[in-house]
Parts: sequence; structure tokens; C-alpha cells
Amino acid sequence: MIIIGNGRLITRDSEQPYLENGAVVTENELIKEVGSLDALRKKYPEAEFVDAKGGVIMPAFINAHTHIYSALARGLSMSGYNPTNFFEVLDGMWWRLDRHLSLEDTRRSAYTTMIDCIKTGCTTIFDHHASFFEIEGSLFAIADVAKELGIRACLCYEVSERDGEKKLDASIEENKNFIDYCEREQDPMLKAMFGGHALFTISDKTFERCVKANGGRTGFHIHVCEGMNDVYDSMRNYGCRSVNRLLYNGILGEKTLLGHCIHVSPAEMDIIRETGTMVVNNPESNMGNAVGCSPVLKLFEKGILVGLGTDAYTFDMLESLKVALTIQRHNAAMPNVAWNEVTAMLFSNNARIAQRYFPHRLGVIKPGAAADIIVMDYKPFTPFSGDNIDGHMLFGMAGRQCETTMCAGRLLMKDRKLMCADEEEVNRKTLEVSTELWRRLNG
Repeated sequence: MIIIGNGRLITRDSEQPYLENGAVVTENELIKEVGSLDALRKKYPEAEFVDAKGGVIMPAFINAHTHIYSALARGLSMSGYNPTNFFEVLDGMWWRLDRHLSLEDTRRSAYTTMIDCIKTGCTTIFDHHASFFEIEGSLFAIADVAKELGIRACLCYEVSERDGEKKLDASIEENKNFIDYCEREQDPMLKAMFGGHALFTISDKTFERCVKANGGRTGFHIHVCEGMNDVYDSMRNYGCRSVNRLLYNGILGEKTLLGHCIHVSPAEMDIIRETGTMVVNNPESNMGNAVGCSPVLKLFEKGILVGLGTDAYTFDMLESLKVALTIQRHNAAMPNVAWNEVTAMLFSNNARIAQRYFPHRLGVIKPGAAADIIVMDYKPFTPFSGDNIDGHMLFGMAGRQCETTMCAGRLLMKDRKLMCADEEEVNRKTLEVSTELWRRLNG
């Protein structure tokens, strides 16, 4: 049993949203009790005490869309890479990278990504993986690292026809094998989706194969209308819009997650809503790739469940939150929009998305919910209360202020010291692997 206390407690529980000097009692993987520090320490005198030191105690973050495979590209400069459009970004950087990723590269990418998540207070990720050099076993390699480090992960492999029939077959099989594994194991911390790249790299024949291999067991995690490539390809080759293709091929549904959805029409939004399909916005990546601004305000107006991801552009969910707000206001040319929508994406909708996969309630501090808790080193110099916490997060907090991270009742980081791994040793090994990868990429 552990008590985390002596800080301002944000619960995201409407019945008790804020405690000025609060504490949380955890037992095994769940939250047992929430209340005042003095009362809970008296009630549970034998519990281990984690001192928040006057910081902010709050639910850990959830990242609804990221890419572990991109981790070893940090600082990378590849010869001849000077993209002028979205396809050149994909082909010149990311497809070139994933065509060189071995299982060990994937494993080291997972360590790096997950440690960054822990250090910025994120304990649940929905990852969309690609490593076309070595496909078989790649999701299992990532899963092993997630188990070792103690974070919650929903994984899939990116099916695509871009590298030929043999690689296509292997990517479908990797998804199927991992779904089989998750069904057998029933690990509450590890779940599977069926992955797909963008529609312009997938034919209807391949969609048919994916649906058959999945057998209705889980949802699909797929990039949709990130660039105009999807729109042009669907109209030119299939005579319909991209979301219509997904509908006709049986891809949509309450457990399916559509990444980006920048260039979707109002009619496509209606289809997404009527099928209960989820959408995830990745604002920094969209800006960096110059593909446009997702119509988040319209998606909300339509009643679609929209979450917040990073597309691996960052691992700091608060950074993604800030950019989500500013790009929506810039795009609308109105400084008074999107506040409610972007905060709902991160603090409410990501938890709702996760609830469709993971058995324990996430994103809230209340009895019976998962013990996913972080402590932020944030000492406000303006009034701080349950009424203005989102303003403090948008304009005062950053992910690197995270001091302590707990996932499913296990302390992964305490007082900024990683407890689930030797970070220096992990970085040393990863540097060796990434140095060799860069040599192959530029060889």
C-alpha cells in the first residue's frame, strides 16, 4: 500500500475535483481511497508514503497515437533528404528509416520512447509500429519492453503495400499473431489493434485480407486523410471518399481509431459519428508536415469522440495540448475558441478511448480506478483552484516538471529517479545501436 500526498490534488472526478492538501491511497494496481493527507495517514499508518512536496498530484497522461519506430531518428540528417510535400516526407524519411529497423533497433526505440513517456508523466500509449526490415516479432519486442518498464500499451503493426507482397503478408501476420497472443494472455496492461498505414498504400483487396485476419476481434488503427494523397487516391481509383472506402470495407466501428482526419468532408464526419468510430488529432506533426489543420471544432460539433496524440513529434502531452489550442485558434482566426475542446481531448476523451480497450478506468483519481498517478513540480504564483487548473496546465506546466510517475500502482519514477530501469545503461546501449543504424542509413 502506498500513499501519495502533501500536494494539490487534481482528480478529474466531478464528485470531488480538487483537494487543496490531498492524498491518494493505492493498493496493488488500483486506487483505494482519496482524501485529506492527515486523515489518510492516520487511517493507514503502515503505508509507504510518497511526498509530493507541495506539488500537483494528478492522473497520468494517455497518448492516443504515437510511433515508437521513429525514436532513433532524433537528430538524424539523411543525405539527399529535402522534402517539398507530404509524400516526400514519408518516402524520404520515415519509410527509409523503417526499411532499416532490425528487431534490436525496434527494442531500443521502445526503451527510449517509454522512458521519455514516464519522465513526462504518460503511462498509456497507443502505438502504431512499422519496421519493414524485420517485421516478425516486432510487436512482441515492444510488448516485452512495456512489461519490463511497467507502462500500459495498445500495439499494432502498420500494414502497407509499399514494399511488396512478401512484406505485406508479414505485416498482416504480425498483427494477427499479436492479437492472438493478447487474447490468450488477457494482460490488462497490454492490448492489440490491427494497424494500417494510409489508404493510398492499401488496396481494397488488402483491406479484405485484414478484416478476415482480424475476424472482428479488435478495432483498426489507421492513418486517414492526413494528406490529400488519400483523397485523390480514393476518388481516382475507387470513385468515393476515403471514409466511404473504410465503411465499405468494414473497417469502421467503436473500437477503430482514425489518425489525423484532416481532409474529411462533413458527410464523412457523419459516417464516423454514426459508426461510433474514434479520431485522434496530432497537431504538432500536422504543422511540421505542412498537411493542414484537423477540423477539430467541427468534429466535436458532430459529436465524434476525438482524442489527442503526438504522432511521436513529442512525448510531452502538455506540449501537444498547447499546440492543439494555438493551431485551432490560428486556423479559425478567432482567439476565443477551442479551449473546451482541446482540454476535453486530453483530460477526458483520451480516457474514454482507453476505456474501450483497457479494463480499469483511466484518467481519473477515484476509488476503483487504475493507480496511474503523477506528481508535477509546479508551485503556482497565482491563485490555483479546481476552477482554473486547465489554465495553469496550458500556460504554466510542462511535461518535464513531472517528478514522480506511478502506473498500475507501481512507482516507475520517484523524485525524478527512474526506478524501472538503469537509464544511463539503457542510453549507452541505445547509442551503440543508433550509431550503427545511422551508418546503414547513410551508407
